[in-house]
Amino acid sequence: MMNQTTGVKLSPDLTGANVEDAGEHNRAVVLRCIHRQAPISRAEIARQTGFTKPAIARIVDRLLDEGLIIEARRRHGLRGQPAIELEINPDAFFAIGINIDRDHLTILAVDAVGNVRARVHHEKRYILPGEFMQLTADAISHFQRSRLIDDAHLAGIGLAMPDWLGEIAFLGKPDDYGEWMDFDVRTALENLTQHPVFIENETNAAALAELDYGLGAESRSFFYISLNACPGGGLVLDGAGHRGAMGLSGEIGWLPIADPRHRGGQKVELLGEIFSLFFLYKFLGEHGIEAYVPSDLLTLDARGRKLVSQWLKTMSAHLAVAVKHIGMIVDPDAIILGGRLPIRMIDELLRYVHDHLDMEDTALPSIHRASLGEDACAIGAAAMPMAAALMLASADEVQRTRSPLKFMDRLNN
Repeated sequence: MMNQTTGVKLSPDLTGANVEDAGEHNRAVVLRCIHRQAPISRAEIARQTGFTKPAIARIVDRLLDEGLIIEARRRHGLRGQPAIELEINPDAFFAIGINIDRDHLTILAVDAVGNVRARVHHEKRYILPGEFMQLTADAISHFQRSRLIDDAHLAGIGLAMPDWLGEIAFLGKPDDYGEWMDFDVRTALENLTQHPVFIENETNAAALAELDYGLGAESRSFFYISLNACPGGGLVLDGAGHRGAMGLSGEIGWLPIADPRHRGGQKVELLGEIFSLFFLYKFLGEHGIEAYVPSDLLTLDARGRKLVSQWLKTMSAHLAVAVKHIGMIVDPDAIILGGRLPIRMIDELLRYVHDHLDMEDTALPSIHRASLGEDACAIGAAAMPMAAALMLASADEVQRTRSPLKFMDRLNN
């Protein structure tokens, strides 16, 4: 879409209309523009959105009066009067982001620009529903008592968790973990708070965190691969999360991989059955090295580090196949690798992946380490209520009613 006055090509989600009945839409467009490109001047907002300067003045004044944005600084060095730059007010809203997985629970208090104001983390495997609710209630109470967040400006509570948490088999799954299958986590959280509750698959949430607070400033369509207790994938298309018709988009753990140890590749394994932190710990254990949590990987001796490199090299061949398939089918701008694997090991893995790819192939998407670290899923959980409060393009009303999927749910629909 082109601005006919200036000839500037406009981003679809930053395009408004200069008519009275489009007020709320135009307000959202300006907020999105400031959120994505701050610090930004009024004149730059006008160029980005195609609004007239008087329209920008009215909308910006309203947002300033509401406390949603602030005048951050004056930009010097240009001709004429220095331009006043605008930013989202960090204290405009707060959100609580919760990430529960097979090996940990992380609860964050996050402000409107994605800064983590407080963090409660439990590095513990196989937390069951009752303990999850108690630890979550304790963390929220701590945030409120310590005034780390303003409850009056709390946009909501977001939960990022794996689908089928108690249903799908995984390495080391305890017998009682099936309690998650019968636990209504949405109702439990809604009984805990008066604020809205948002729920999303954990890797989809991590992808949304990258979109709103990370590499999304440079790429609006990408595939996110997470290396956690179990692997996951999340897809962002044109600045919005895409979960697919049945909620299965990005389920990279089901990707079939030919076993190179068998001639002709006749034996096929699922990526999720060989590629995860749990399988890395298992590999090390088979060689007499105990590793139980990600931080253990940072204290290995020379032999342990060599074994990790060996495992990463093996996995890189499988990941390169996934990159090629994703590139051909989805054609994203980029593929992002994140998760709880330590950063330097993610970088090492990516070096090995590049060895399997023809970087001269222009059809291949670029592949990068995620800009957010091990808390990406929890930040993404907080990003859901924040996106709704700030009317960002990533906001998704389905997250207000969605509960973690169960395998049989989709077989019966």
